[in-house]
Amino acid sequence: MDEFAQNIYTNLYYVPKGRVITYGQLATLAGFPNHSRHVGKVLSQLPKETQLPWYRVVNAQGKISLQGGRFERQKQLLEEENILIKDNGSVSNFKQVVMP
Repeated sequence: MDEFAQNIYTNLYYVPKGRVITYGQLATLAGFPNHSRHVGKVLSQLPKETQLPWYRVVNAQGKISLQGGRFERQKQLLEEENILIKDNGSVSNFKQVVMP
């Protein structure tokens, strides 16, 4: 595993329950600002049974970027943590739940 992926996984592990982080914030925390697209690629390669909270990562507009069944799965997991998702896929209280 390369340094970038390891840093993403490590920082993702610490995103608390009931909070979300953007791809860009996660990249910055990992020491790679301006690499938000790469974060998405790394997360897409996680094994299905991962314990990492991949579903806590949203785009800069506070929306779920995934589509289809993956969208529904992410929405379900976020709602289980009391993060409300609007019909358009955005986190309803984004400013309150986003990581600083």
